[in-house]
Amino acid sequence: MAETIETSFHAAIEAGKINGAVICATDAKGHPIYNQALGARTLLSGEKVPQRLDDVLFIASGTKLITTIVVMQCVEQGLLSLTDDLSSIAPELAAKQVMTGFSDDGETPLLEPRNRPITLEMLLTHTSGTDYWFANPHVERWCQKFDPSGGSPRPVAEAFLYPLGFQPGSSWMYSTGLDWAGKIVERVTGRTLGETVQRSVCDPLGITDAQFNPVTREDLRPRLVDLNPQDPDALGRAVMGGRGEINEHSLGDFGGHGLFMPAADYIKILHSLLANDGKLLKPTTVDDVFQDHLSQESRAGYRAALAGPLGTLFRVGIDLETKTGHGLGGVVTLEGVDGWYGEGTMTWGGGLSLVWFIDRKNDLCGICAIQPTLPDFHGEIVETLKQNFRRDIYRKHAAWKEQQQIV
Repeated sequence: MAETIETSFHAAIEAGKINGAVICATDAKGHPIYNQALGARTLLSGEKVPQRLDDVLFIASGTKLITTIVVMQCVEQGLLSLTDDLSSIAPELAAKQVMTGFSDDGETPLLEPRNRPITLEMLLTHTSGTDYWFANPHVERWCQKFDPSGGSPRPVAEAFLYPLGFQPGSSWMYSTGLDWAGKIVERVTGRTLGETVQRSVCDPLGITDAQFNPVTREDLRPRLVDLNPQDPDALGRAVMGGRGEINEHSLGDFGGHGLFMPAADYIKILHSLLANDGKLLKPTTVDDVFQDHLSQESRAGYRAALAGPLGTLFRVGIDLETKTGHGLGGVVTLEGVDGWYGEGTMTWGGGLSLVWFIDRKNDLCGICAIQPTLPDFHGEIVETLKQNFRRDIYRKHAAWKEQQQIV
């Protein structure tokens, strides 16, 4: 018998493997298919209180979808184009060379000029070569040898100053592309990314409780899950498996990872895209976001990454055999899976413990934000729980639809 959300999550909580979770799911009409806060969180004082739906969470790479939305709003407004050269807006990108490795003695990086410009579409689909340091051994080695600022807080352009991992558009690797895209939005709008997100995403949906790292608003800090004895600086350590560097070293609003907000608000964003209600983007723009934007050239690199050492992270719960591509906001399925994701479903995650999906064919979207324990992070259990959520939420949706027919 398949494990349910209730049995598996409560067992993990009772065993001390996770502290709790917030799970929300809805259909296009806004019916609350599932809205539950499970377990408890620990206050900075050490007191334990029940987890709540309006608790403020570190959504980590869940930020990327929101950055995609504001980027596409800029495209709709004529401020940006998906396919234009970004050199005039982001000269730092234009100055980057491509690193192919190191010399035989391991001391000198081997660099070559870019052979084509970087575009916004490449940044949104992780095909620009702006790899995360942890995803590319050559880049990681370069950072260890040549990063002059060490771990000090830095803005996007300084934090990711290292060379490209491959020629733009020629391959695929999980990247800082959405951080760069957020910076580009700041430059064409004249506002911080946080101001644009509040004005153009949160305000239309009635969301008032979102803030980029660091969370300083006094009305949010009492509900901040990541403000606790294991994370006194509220860096989101649990979400990242115990590490807090990604926020600790960030200065400004990072479009790839920096947002904190309640899951009960994030589901409003997922719902707007599922319903294609025009509140955030034009219907045709939403359709474009859900299209596979990988070229034939980059697709080979994408398939290699899915089968590689970090492939489990990049597949976000989808079997390697299932055909997938990459839209402008996450992985998209290119075929349906019986009883589960329909063709055209978009999904991604946040850190090691958050996952979201939008299934337009089966009329369902959802988010699951698990709060792992520290200092011991139980990664295998968290992965199992995420997959239990992905599967059981479809069974609950089917049961809900049957109940509506009876009523």
